[in-house]
Amino acid sequence: MALSEKDVVEAVGEISVTRLRAWVRRGWIQPQRAGRRTVYSEVDVARARLVCHLTRELAMAEDELAVVLSLMDQVYGLRRALRNLSRAVDGQPGEVRAEIGRAFRDLQSEA
Repeated sequence: MALSEKDVVEAVGEISVTRLRAWVRRGWIQPQRAGRRTVYSEVDVARARLVCHLTRELAMAEDELAVVLSLMDQVYGLRRALRNLSRAVDGQPGEVRAEIGRAFRDLQSEA
């Protein structure tokens, strides 16, 4: 669903358009472009709520918040990569999946 700045501000309830735009400039919220319009998603709304929570409840400073958001993005990226790897492995013949499973268990026991 494509949301406007106004929609995001209303959904979050704790921010202004000015603050939302500042977060976009910092890269904390990453809306998409649709022609000449900037459009937001439900993920952007959730992220804005998260930023509000971290600043309000945990009193995070901007530099701390930038680090936390970056680490969260890395974790989500790794989860996405692992999910794709799992799908790729699932698409292989049974004997290949079994060999991958053995190799993975061997590596885990070394760690």
